[in-house]
Amino acid sequence: MAVAVENVQVFILAENRLLREALTRILSKKSDIRVVGASAFSPQVVEQIAAAAPDVLLSDSAAVALSELRLIPEVRAAVPGLKVVMIGMDADRQTFLRAVRDGVVGYVLKDASAMEIAAAVRCVASAEAVCPPQLCLVLFEQMAQQARIPSFHIRAELGLTRREQQLVQMIGRGLTNKEIATQLNLSEQTVKNHVHRMLRKVGATDRFGVVELCRTQGVSA
Repeated sequence: MAVAVENVQVFILAENRLLREALTRILSKKSDIRVVGASAFSPQVVEQIAAAAPDVLLSDSAAVALSELRLIPEVRAAVPGLKVVMIGMDADRQTFLRAVRDGVVGYVLKDASAMEIAAAVRCVASAEAVCPPQLCLVLFEQMAQQARIPSFHIRAELGLTRREQQLVQMIGRGLTNKEIATQLNLSEQTVKNHVHRMLRKVGATDRFGVVELCRTQGVSA
């Protein structure tokens, strides 16, 4: 059973100023929650969050998108033990699964009430996970799909090179382009070039779309 955490310290990351201010007002009214910072996305935001040392990061999906999906892995690496709650604009399957892979443990939708948002912050601070009911099935389906596939093997008809196959595996494990570059002893730009070529080959819109396409072809990352 999870133990409730008193004085949960929260950093709010939201692109829209009105949303940022509204979230700050909502959470500041809670006696057991303290807002230690609020910001829009910027190149310095990871350092800003790390300096505030929050227990929980409450972020909207727009800020994560502006970071080219690097934000969550980077900030979790910079702040050990950080729990992340994301506010999704809608119940989009791909956005939700990408967030989960990046380490998000709380997910609420934009129409969530003030009570629901505060409850999500408390839950993740107490080592619990939060998921909208309409997206729970997505998690079960994803787990069932992976359980049916014993090993990773990218089919030849996808037309990926050996190096690209290796990248798909690493992306599927949640590694960023920078982390992949370090492990493979490549420049980050070289990794980006490989990813862009993969997107063109398979017709995916982003790096995680390549992984999803491989899975729909009967493979797993």
